[in-house]
Amino acid sequence: MENRKVVKAVNLESFLWLIGIIVFFGLVGNAMGIANMFKTMMATAHDLLLNTVFFIMAVAVLAGAVGALMSEFGVIALINKILSPLMKPLYDLPGAASVGILTTYLSDNPAIITLAKDKSFIKYFKKYQVPPLTNLGTAFGMGLIVTTFMMAQALHGENFIIPAIIGNIGAMFGSVVSVRLMMRHTKKEFGKTAMAGDGNNQYDILKYREVRTGSIFQRFLESLLDGGKSGVEMGLSIIPGVLIISTFVMMLTNGPSEAGTYTGAAYEGVKVLPWLGSKISFILEPLLGFKNPEAIAFPITSLGAVGAAIGLVPKFLKAGLIGANEIAVFTAMGMCWSGYLSTHIAMMDALDSREFTNKAIISHTIGGFAAGVSAHFIYLLFTMII
Repeated sequence: MENRKVVKAVNLESFLWLIGIIVFFGLVGNAMGIANMFKTMMATAHDLLLNTVFFIMAVAVLAGAVGALMSEFGVIALINKILSPLMKPLYDLPGAASVGILTTYLSDNPAIITLAKDKSFIKYFKKYQVPPLTNLGTAFGMGLIVTTFMMAQALHGENFIIPAIIGNIGAMFGSVVSVRLMMRHTKKEFGKTAMAGDGNNQYDILKYREVRTGSIFQRFLESLLDGGKSGVEMGLSIIPGVLIISTFVMMLTNGPSEAGTYTGAAYEGVKVLPWLGSKISFILEPLLGFKNPEAIAFPITSLGAVGAAIGLVPKFLKAGLIGANEIAVFTAMGMCWSGYLSTHIAMMDALDSREFTNKAIISHTIGGFAAGVSAHFIYLLFTMII
């Protein structure tokens, strides 16, 4: 069993989790009523599936198609050539790392692991530069989907194209912080001179790229359909995260119905996260610009699954809890964190760098927060200029 180990069938955590489950459902059920609690859970999950998951899947299909088209006809290679000179001063990484940014931006965090296992890719790196690839790839994971989703939202006729772009800039800033912090540990371990890879290369990925066979029209159609298919697969893969995580997050964010009673309708709940947000509002308001404590639900959810986090946005907009500043911050933190708590361990293991896992997680936690803070202040600067 991959990434698993054998333990006693019954141990301390068995009792602790049983107690935790009983306490959680007992407290929530006591506030809402047991029947209403389960009715709300089912109704919320059903509404999320119909009105959020399928929308995200549609975005993923279109984004996947565009991404595949850009890859097939060399647009990504062109962007990579443009970005390569920036990689060394920003990240202390070779130009080839920009391929990893583009790949994960168009897909998801683990896509960079495929590149890192490619001998023709890893030959450009020194050993200390390999483990931070996890932080680099995660900072841009699902970037295109998050960005296009945010741009597709609207509030009273206001579009969020500029805030989403500002969020991308913030995510880039957070990625630099995360990678640079991680490198402080890897340099101590490997030094600054040892090279990665064994020198067995197939082709230079900075000079050549793979394309489909056939005519231009055939390649055009195949790339669109293959990219769209990958979007469907990604849309399906986020269903558990959106339904499970978002359901519980919404139940911990919202309160009872407008009448002040619990009816078992979708999106009712107990206001735990707003209470928590109010306790740390002295941090959230000046650094992230959140005007309502409910907004804390987005970054918390992003820790586990950014697909679930963006599913919260339409409801927040409809309730008037967030605006353009929050969209910029959400985009930055959603991209930079993009569910890293659920992927970092496996990614570090795949890079044979398990000993750096805790350091990678700590570095990325700081980087994601830096992404949100920078997006907030960039947005403030933008509003002052225009």
